[in-house]
Amino acid sequence: MRISILGAVLALSSVVTSFPTGFQDQRVLGESDHLRLISVGEDHAEWLPESAKLELRRSGVKFMDITGYEDLGALNAERFVAAAVKFPKEPKYQEEVGPVLKNLTTKNMKANLEIFTHFHNRYYKSENGAASGKWLYEMVNKTASADPKIKVSQFHHPWGQHSVIAHIPGKKSNKTVVIGAHQDSANLFLPSILSAPGADDDGSGTVTTLEAFRALIAQGFKPDNNVEFHWYSAEEGGLLGSQAVFAEYEKQHRDVIAMLQQDMTGYNAKTIANGGPDAVGVITDFVHPGLTDFIKTIITEYCDIGFTETKCGYACSDHASASKAGYPSAFVIESTFDDSNKNIHTTEDTIDKLSFEHMFQHAKLTAAFAVELSHL
Repeated sequence: MRISILGAVLALSSVVTSFPTGFQDQRVLGESDHLRLISVGEDHAEWLPESAKLELRRSGVKFMDITGYEDLGALNAERFVAAAVKFPKEPKYQEEVGPVLKNLTTKNMKANLEIFTHFHNRYYKSENGAASGKWLYEMVNKTASADPKIKVSQFHHPWGQHSVIAHIPGKKSNKTVVIGAHQDSANLFLPSILSAPGADDDGSGTVTTLEAFRALIAQGFKPDNNVEFHWYSAEEGGLLGSQAVFAEYEKQHRDVIAMLQQDMTGYNAKTIANGGPDAVGVITDFVHPGLTDFIKTIITEYCDIGFTETKCGYACSDHASASKAGYPSAFVIESTFDDSNKNIHTTEDTIDKLSFEHMFQHAKLTAAFAVELSHL
């Protein structure tokens, strides 16, 4: 089925060109139609024009634009085995987590999301995308200002919207725990022109992780391992921002022991309409099983709702970049994938459709995840 959809996209693109993996084609088909190496599965990639990526999105095909990152994970394949990381069977830092969770509030998430969704769109190639990324960087910097040891930086990308990284240094090790979300949004009809509020995709994940970050700092969080919060650019372009970040981490021999992605944390209306119960969706395909099992125990211990297992397919969010780089990654979402928000990638992905109480549960999960694994 995946290949038949890809074939239809190729036909729509009017250009069917395949090259061996690793070949850097520099030909230009038009101002915005450079050839890109697009991966739609672990063993299937083809060179397509830039415009074909939009057709893939419209067709519901998940993909990674691996142009320039064909060798991501090659170093870690030899020096790092993700399966060797042993995660706890259950949480054990309740005394440290409890006060952090009491610092969380839906008020901050709502205020931040109202600002974030007022950008006309956050398309990664647009001026709006660059402006929203700058606002986010400044907001993360402001949040981190209470602790001078925390370093906030922009990971620069050539398209103009930069990823944001907040680094909380560990006291005892150079191991790193990463919590991520993507900051960009896209309207699939005319992404650089039409409105894309992106309240749920992924404004909700952006402000959820920001609130967990704020609560940890307010409590004077001093982790044993490094803990980083990432807000990636260009997820909608094929996980471009996160691939760039994890490619650099692989080159630096960074020991990332766990990565959690929060992408769409606010919509539970369909779950409730279907009779519930309200629950956190835990993705079970293309993720690290041990880390995923540990996340289930985090939800059970610290959240007021349970979890439901679900699948989302290949390369459905930025955790896939971490996985490809050889790092254990996991992904949680607002519900089962079937019950998730269908207004995304349109003008209708607005804040009024979201539940901040549900987002609050994701913030609790995120903060607890950070504390528990900061001691792994």
